[in-house]
Parts: sequence; structure tokens; C-alpha cells
Amino acid sequence: MKTAVMTASYVGDFDRCALLCESMDRFMQGQWHHYLLVDRNDVTLFGQLEGPKRTVLSEADLFPYWLRSFPDPLSLGKRRLWLSPFSVPLRGWHAQQLRRLAMARHVEADTLLSIDSDVVLVRPFDPASLWNGDRIRMFRADDGARNATPGHLDWLAHAGRVLGLPRRPDPAHDYISNMVPWRMDSARALLDHIEKHNGVSWIRAVISSRDISECMIYGRFVDEVLGGAGHTPDARSLSHVLWFKETFPQTPEGLSEFMRGLRPDQVAIGVQSFVDHPLSEIRRIAFAVTPV
Repeated sequence: MKTAVMTASYVGDFDRCALLCESMDRFMQGQWHHYLLVDRNDVTLFGQLEGPKRTVLSEADLFPYWLRSFPDPLSLGKRRLWLSPFSVPLRGWHAQQLRRLAMARHVEADTLLSIDSDVVLVRPFDPASLWNGDRIRMFRADDGARNATPGHLDWLAHAGRVLGLPRRPDPAHDYISNMVPWRMDSARALLDHIEKHNGVSWIRAVISSRDISECMIYGRFVDEVLGGAGHTPDARSLSHVLWFKETFPQTPEGLSEFMRGLRPDQVAIGVQSFVDHPLSEIRRIAFAVTPV
């Protein structure tokens, strides 16, 4: 199985992305190639991370000419806005999700595996292990969106509108994780379905609202359009994630306590960028994990 690993990142996450790349080079196995999906202004910076198994892709190669970023005047140019004639201004996290969807028509592989910049692999991992025969493992927390952050239900509703499905399904599954595998053929079928239903390009349909979650769109497509074909839902996440800074003390001891929650079947950790643990400490404790 050939895997295209995709990480949508930006300048503020460069150091974290560099640590992800180091961990992938150490632990990733099998037939894989890593694509860093960045704004055209960040290509030179991220080019430092390129190598035989890693390519930097500008969103200029993924987006239509009418969608591009500009400095946000309200942030004195520190942030960027993505402007188009078909949507309200979009933020960086919207652009990152669009880049991942666009990859379905840009590369050849069996699997698309999205990994966030703040993930660090801690154990050997071959993405081919996500397949069981002709079915791929898909993260799904059954009815998990109902008790998650308020945005989850809005993301599910937008996915329904884009796909021509009921606004909010019952149960309301959560498909969001920081390591998400997709079937390439299903991802391409998803874009085709969106265009057929909406009568415009998939990207125009998706940016009709800012309530975008590419994981929710893909998950609902698989479950409610494909009837789950080719996928095996699994509530176990591939990575152990520290989502909130209040969960553990922001000290080496707190990070060690977090690491004790790493399950034997998890191959990575994710420490959110707004949790104030130094990258040097994350690197030290991540690479000290004993493989199972």
C-alpha cells in the first residue's frame, strides 16, 4: 500500500512541524511520502524540511486562481486572510482543511493520511497496518459530536448541506482526530459527489460556510452516502492527545503524567501548540518511549 502523508502547516508551527518530520523519519515504515501543504509565502521556509521522502507543496498548486491569501489588516499583517469572490474571508485553519481535500486529485496513492503539525511519532508505524483486506480503519467516535465543543454540530450540519444530507444526523458521530486516514478512491468520489450535488466546483461548495471540517465531510460521506463501504469505524485514536493546558501541570512532571496515558496501540502523541510545554521537553520524552 502506498501512502501519501499530508501535513497542512504554517510559519507559526514550523518548529513543531520539523519535530514531526524528525519523528516520521525515525519511525515511519513502509511505502510512504510526506507532503507539507503550505501557503505560497511559506514555501521557502518549509523547503528546509524537504528530502527524498518529503515534498513541500504550495497551495498555489492546489487552489484555483481566485482563492488566495492576503495580509489581515486587523492584525497588522501578522495573520492572513483567504479571499475569494465566492465566500466570506477565510482563516488559516480553513485553508489547511481545503488543502487536504485538494490532495485527493493531486497525488497517486492508496491512502491519504493526514497528520497535524503538533503530532510526534513515538513508535514504529506502517500506515499499511490501517488496512484489513480491502477495508481501511476510519476514526469515528459514535455520537461523540453531541458532547464535544459546540462547533462540532455546526460542522456536521455544514457537511450535510454540502453532501445533500440531513443537516444534523442522529446519532452525531465525531470523525475528527489529529491522525486521520482516508481511502484515496473514496476521497476522490467525495469531491465528485460534492460537485454533482451542488453544480459548482467542490471548493466553491465547501467554502459556502466557514463551518468547515474536512473530517466531518469525509466521515458523513462514507457513512451516509457510501454506507460504510470499504471502511471499518474505530473509536481508538492513533495518537494520545493533550488538548487542554488545564489537564496536567505545564511542567516536566505534568508531561510525564500525560505520557503515562499512552496506550500500547497508539503510535504518536499530540501536544496542542497553546499548551506551554517546550518542544525540547516534548522531543525528549517522546523519543524515550519504549516500542511495543
